Amino acid sequence: MAFPLIRDVLEQFRTQQCLAAQAAETLGICRSQLYRVFADYLKAYAHQRHRQWTPQPSGGDHVEPWPPEVLALLRKRLTSQPPCSYSFAASEALRLCAFKLDRAQVRRWALAQGLTPSRPRVRERAAVRRWQRSRIGELWQLDATPHRWFAGTERLFPLLDLLDDCSRVYTASKLYERELLSAYFDLLPEAFLAYGLPLELYVDYHSLFFSSVPDALTQLGAVLRFYGVNFRYAPTPQAKGKVERAHLYWQNRLPAYLASEAISDLSVANEHLQSLRQHRNRHEVHRELGMAPGTAWERARREKRSALRPVPHCPWWPYVWSQHSAVRVGDDGRVSVGAQRVRLEVPCGRRVVLCQHPSGHYTVLAHPPEAGAKPVILFTDRPR
Repeated sequence: MAFPLIRDVLEQFRTQQCLAAQAAETLGICRSQLYRVFADYLKAYAHQRHRQWTPQPSGGDHVEPWPPEVLALLRKRLTSQPPCSYSFAASEALRLCAFKLDRAQVRRWALAQGLTPSRPRVRERAAVRRWQRSRIGELWQLDATPHRWFAGTERLFPLLDLLDDCSRVYTASKLYERELLSAYFDLLPEAFLAYGLPLELYVDYHSLFFSSVPDALTQLGAVLRFYGVNFRYAPTPQAKGKVERAHLYWQNRLPAYLASEAISDLSVANEHLQSLRQHRNRHEVHRELGMAPGTAWERARREKRSALRPVPHCPWWPYVWSQHSAVRVGDDGRVSVGAQRVRLEVPCGRRVVLCQHPSGHYTVLAHPPEAGAKPVILFTDRPR
């Protein structure tokens, strides 16, 4: 293209006689390249040399071709049913191949290859900007979402999400057969051991969290209170917007990923889910924070904005996180444990505590958990 034409187009753009889109189309370049050329033209204009100004040569295309393993991964992810989104495909290239790509790069490559384009869901904008806690561990949002995670089945499996309100770190995400008390007894202690004890959990009015008896605690609420963690109840589902968006994040990505990897087993899916969760925490930039959640978490620690407490060295820990029921020792000195009758070395008629652990094994305690006391184990079938 002749230099006088280029200078004329840039002069029209400078005097606002044409828009950026028109100038870029006339010059046959993208908008970002237009602004780079225009900045150079303005420098020449400032020194009254704009009439002799000529654009600098670009130097040619020095972009190296993408590695074969990256191309194979992108094709695998984008041809699954359902297909992965462009942003998730770019994230996978970084996670599995340590090759950084932008969503737009993946999109251009996919369109050039004739692959099915990703169509993101249309979201309604929130009416107001929601509050955010200033300290990590001050509030964790907890919720479950049932969804068809596995291809070829209509069955819904609940995914439990636990999210730090301040940093947006996913402290736990896990799939379960059903949303039962045992699922929460499995999820929460793992998160607490990994990150520490928060002050509050933000939940809805599910019967596992909220008791219909005034001032009474559910079993899960009592367990959390034992370690100084409170429930805070959301008035509406929209009030838990951060964890609701976390559900949407997994619904947009996980089914496509599991279909791409041909995963249909719950335990295998959870292994992959933990890797995806850690990658998201460390590397994916949150659009509101402007940084990765893990970076926001570490910044809060450095600035001493943390309400987290370490998990105490408590002998009750393995037994608190189990379903308790009071049982009476029979006249034969035995109690029912699962499908068997077990003899205990305690007087007949005495009440003991039967603990059913999330792993499926049982423990019988002489008395319920009590601060300052130690557990007396009468029976356990826990494998050694």
